[in-house]
Amino acid sequence: MTESAAAEKEAMKLILDKKVYFVGGKGGVGKSTCSAALALLLSEKGKKVLLVSTDPAHNTGDLFHLKPGQGIMNVSQNLDILEINSEREAKRYIEEVKGNLKGLVKASMAEEVYRQIDLAASSPGADEAAVFDRITSLLLDEMAAYDTIVFDTAPTGHTIRLLTLPELMSAWIDGLLQRRKKNNDNFAQWMNDGEPVEDPIYEKLLSRKNKFAKVREILLDSQSAACLFVLNAERLPILETEKAVRVLAGHGLHTEAVIVNKVIPEEADGRFMKMRRENENQHLNEISKVFSAMKNIHIPLFHHDISEPAHLGVFARHLSSELVKSIE
Repeated sequence: MTESAAAEKEAMKLILDKKVYFVGGKGGVGKSTCSAALALLLSEKGKKVLLVSTDPAHNTGDLFHLKPGQGIMNVSQNLDILEINSEREAKRYIEEVKGNLKGLVKASMAEEVYRQIDLAASSPGADEAAVFDRITSLLLDEMAAYDTIVFDTAPTGHTIRLLTLPELMSAWIDGLLQRRKKNNDNFAQWMNDGEPVEDPIYEKLLSRKNKFAKVREILLDSQSAACLFVLNAERLPILETEKAVRVLAGHGLHTEAVIVNKVIPEEADGRFMKMRRENENQHLNEISKVFSAMKNIHIPLFHHDISEPAHLGVFARHLSSELVKSIE
């Protein structure tokens, strides 16, 4: 085996052999393009891949020239894509909550309970909770159909909230379970001769807690899950990415690599490009210092838009070669 072949094999093992990827970054840095290129690269390596967009401003389908769809769309033999519609997921989520409550609340109270649930649907964070519920379903129920799932997330703040939701929701449900158990114990003591009482609401909360625990277990396993952040060699993306990496680390989530996109090629000539490159080099040096604990992958600025499947293929090949370089 040649050195390059050995390096490529090692890159596959260290970076491209995860079950789940979350790709985040500041808006406009090329996050969706990098996500799509990663998914395409993995599919070309023989993996069955699902590329999932959680960004409300979907353009994943546009990269592959596919019309927006409501479900999973096939791109090639090994690649499917799914654009999660947060509004539609929120409606589905609310209807599911209502369905879970059927038979658990008195008929006289049902109308008011459902009204409160409908009001909650428009509250801050409702869309994110619904999207996370869909992600939970993908990771726990639909993962078996794929070797890898690549999540193209919305801009950085959304990514942080999304990835920390399992921990936050688990803590919230723990509080509900404790209060529910206390009420049940009191009821059993006074009304049921101390015998435990059946409580379907408690069981549903416990089931939900267990789901979140399983998802968090997946996210915390650095052998099977990886966070990647895309940025440009500019001050604001660097600051935003540094904060995101730090926040996720505080929650036990590991960032595998940063992808520096749109790096000006050396062959770009002219006085203006020379000045831009000098400025960019300062930021590249800063990136190498700030993110020294993880792999730094550089993708060049292309002379054309990445708007065709063929262009995406070229991008994927650059990504592959840079991944190999990052471990040599």
